[in-house]
Amino acid sequence: MTAPRTLRNHPFLRAALDRWQERDALFKDGVLALTLTALTFVPTLSGVGAQIGDLPERPPDALGAALVLAQTLPLAARRRAPAACLAVVAGAFAAHQALGYATTFASVGLYLALYSAGAHQVRFRRGLAAVTGVGYAALAVVLDRLGSPQDVPDYLAFGLILAAVRQVGSTVRGRRTEEAERRRLAAEAATAAERARIARELHDVVTHHVTAMVVQADAAQFLLTSAPERAGEGLAAVSDTGRRALTELRYLLGVLEATGEAASADLERTGGRSPALGRVGDLVEQARSSGQPVEFAEHGERRQRSVDVELAAYRVVQEALTNALKYAAGQSTRVVLRHGGEHIGIEVTTDGPAGAQAPRRPDLAGGRGLAGLRARVRMLDGELEAGPRPEGGFEVRATIPSQPVQPVQPVQPVQE
Repeated sequence: MTAPRTLRNHPFLRAALDRWQERDALFKDGVLALTLTALTFVPTLSGVGAQIGDLPERPPDALGAALVLAQTLPLAARRRAPAACLAVVAGAFAAHQALGYATTFASVGLYLALYSAGAHQVRFRRGLAAVTGVGYAALAVVLDRLGSPQDVPDYLAFGLILAAVRQVGSTVRGRRTEEAERRRLAAEAATAAERARIARELHDVVTHHVTAMVVQADAAQFLLTSAPERAGEGLAAVSDTGRRALTELRYLLGVLEATGEAASADLERTGGRSPALGRVGDLVEQARSSGQPVEFAEHGERRQRSVDVELAAYRVVQEALTNALKYAAGQSTRVVLRHGGEHIGIEVTTDGPAGAQAPRRPDLAGGRGLAGLRARVRMLDGELEAGPRPEGGFEVRATIPSQPVQPVQPVQPVQE
């Protein structure tokens, strides 16, 4: 295994293989046809081939040479026109046998034509198989009338060989079709998953920023009457939050429009910026500017993690702060990040009176909010729990492995 792999990795050989793979089917099959034709005239291979008639041998002549070429050269179209290729090759083989010419290596072309018909024929497959069977039966009758020493079992055995060759081609075609269907279904599933991720990203972006803007606008409206000199700060916070929202939405729309290299170029143009644990402080400051008292603490050494883990952790904090702004405005909130060697822990707690109703039932969120985050965290082999605290308020806890077993690649919005 090592030697062939080393040869395959040789630059010259690899370049030659790449050029060969870039060629179209007609060129490749043409090379096959010419190679088989050349091998036909190699003396050591002259007696190798298919033979069923065993009639008195006829000396070679121009007609025999033409029938030999008719069994090899049509293979150049074995994938473009498999039915026509089989008709010409099989007809030439039948004439070659009926006229009593000597065994030739060119008769291998019959096997290749049958395989190609099974593997590449698209329409009238059963009809072609039926016509081929009738043609073979007619050849057996003709050979018997001409005095062939073969009997019925011999014809049946040879016919089974021909049928087996065609069946191999049909099996290859079936597996190729199944693989294409599997890839199509996988592409559809990936598209659906990507749509769900984009929906979650849009929900996270819009809900968080719009909620913050509403709270900030309400605060600014209150300040206009109570402390006009401070109203400008509230309006500036609204403006800043709006710009952040526009930046993330603009990037999301760009990702939706871009594919392949375009998406990569767009990511490079934005500098690869994406929400990450290092930007959780921005979320905290934004919540504070909206009037929410938030305490922030980090424990452990911050490590480099995948984008999936960083984004999921960022979204957990973002959604928890959004809920705090919407349902527990003005209540003390604490955000704690715990950096471990194998996991990262997130805790967001919001105070409230004991026995107060929970801000949101995550299981009833319809795939949005905390329920959507729970699905995202589970895809990373993590866990997320959210619910009311016994002493009052609400708590969100998440544990995410630093290196998930099945990483996902969600869309990566950015922030200014």
